[in-house]
Amino acid sequence: MAKNELEIIIEQNALEPSKAKYILEQFQRFFGVADEWTAKAKTLVVTNASQTAEMELAREGRLFLREQRISIEKARKDLKEQSLREGKAIDGIANVLKALIVPIEEYLEHQEKFVQIQEEAKLETRRQEIEARMAEEERIAAEKAAAEQERLRVENEQLKKVAQANEIAMQKERKKQEAILAAERKKQTDILNAERARAEEEIREVARKAKIESDKQAKKLAEERARANAELEEAEEKARVLKEKERAKLEAERKEKERLAELLKNQITCPNCGHKFQLKKG
Repeated sequence: MAKNELEIIIEQNALEPSKAKYILEQFQRFFGVADEWTAKAKTLVVTNASQTAEMELAREGRLFLREQRISIEKARKDLKEQSLREGKAIDGIANVLKALIVPIEEYLEHQEKFVQIQEEAKLETRRQEIEARMAEEERIAAEKAAAEQERLRVENEQLKKVAQANEIAMQKERKKQEAILAAERKKQTDILNAERARAEEEIREVARKAKIESDKQAKKLAEERARANAELEEAEEKARVLKEKERAKLEAERKEKERLAELLKNQITCPNCGHKFQLKKG
């Protein structure tokens, strides 16, 4: 089964027969080792510390498989290094051959496409002429644009001077209007301050009268609260006295009941005459 798996891997990668044979020779034996120790490992089952022989055999097997794994890794590196050297040699040979062939191929292509190359040269010359004409036209257009820009600059300077003169006149007018508005604002502010002072005086008067009335109401409320508290204390005292009398009454009734019960408990009836009399406590 292991041999078939190795052959499938080689076939899937389409290796050249001689290289495929060499790889089979390098790795085939390791598949046998893996199959052998897969079966052996299943027979080693350690369940307690007394199985020292099985544990020693497991150690020997592990060390043996470790050596096989290291050998596999070494074989892999050797094969890859050999393939790398082969690849570099092949690339070097191919580059030398291409360096010999490519110049000849390019020369023959020039001979083959002589007419096409001449046409392309004519087209290139025509393209350069058109680009030169366009560059000249762009230069003339740029000069005209620069002249127009200068004209606009001069015109803008003149307009700026006119605007500055207008701005100075507007600033003077604005200052004049601001002075008028400031005087009017001061007048209105004085009127508002006077009205605010009158309103504040009226508010203070209303507050003073409200405080006097509030003090009267507070005094009246305090007097009523004092009377209510006195009446409440008097009622509580009456209730306490009544409750104390009721408690004393209940306590006297309880003691009387206990006394009667004690008398009944100590009372006996004469079996001969039926007369009842009280036992005396000894």
